[in-house]
Amino acid sequence: MTTTPEISQSGALGISPEPPRRNVMDRFIDSIEWIAAFFVGIVALNTFIAVFMRKFFAVTIPDYYNVGQFMLGVLIFWGIAATSYRGSHITVDLVWANATPKYQRWIDVFATLVLLFVVTVQTYTLFDKVTDTYRSNLVTMDLQLPVWPFFLLSWIGDGAAVLLIAIRTYRLIFHPEEMHEPEIKTAE
Repeated sequence: MTTTPEISQSGALGISPEPPRRNVMDRFIDSIEWIAAFFVGIVALNTFIAVFMRKFFAVTIPDYYNVGQFMLGVLIFWGIAATSYRGSHITVDLVWANATPKYQRWIDVFATLVLLFVVTVQTYTLFDKVTDTYRSNLVTMDLQLPVWPFFLLSWIGDGAAVLLIAIRTYRLIFHPEEMHEPEIKTAE
């Protein structure tokens, strides 16, 4: 790969740094985030089309509300997966902010292990909900769509969250240099 020289603010000619190499795990993490973004698009599109059709054509799309509810559930679980790895969601922790980098890392490892336990138990219990919904033959009102595939998509998102949290835990413990997190300014 050829890099192009850049001129810095001081006027010195330098070579721009190469982007970090993307391994299989980074691509897997990115694909989970893209799937979550896809579900955001589906929920937004469903809402937009339903409002547009109702406002301008006085037509209601069959089962748009039920599908919207179930897709919002799917979106929530895939959103948990997307935010669980990055650790860039909103957090307020005065203890962590005032700790040394060594202790910040141990706090991160402990918090990630707790999160891994909680989401694993949640995934286990959600699987029961998927199987119960499948066995009950629950369907939507208008189109008689089966409900269990929405629950299955949610469960898969929750399983993806468990995988990403496990990857985060592994990287925090054994390869902290592979963590691509934004720099956080410590409290003063």
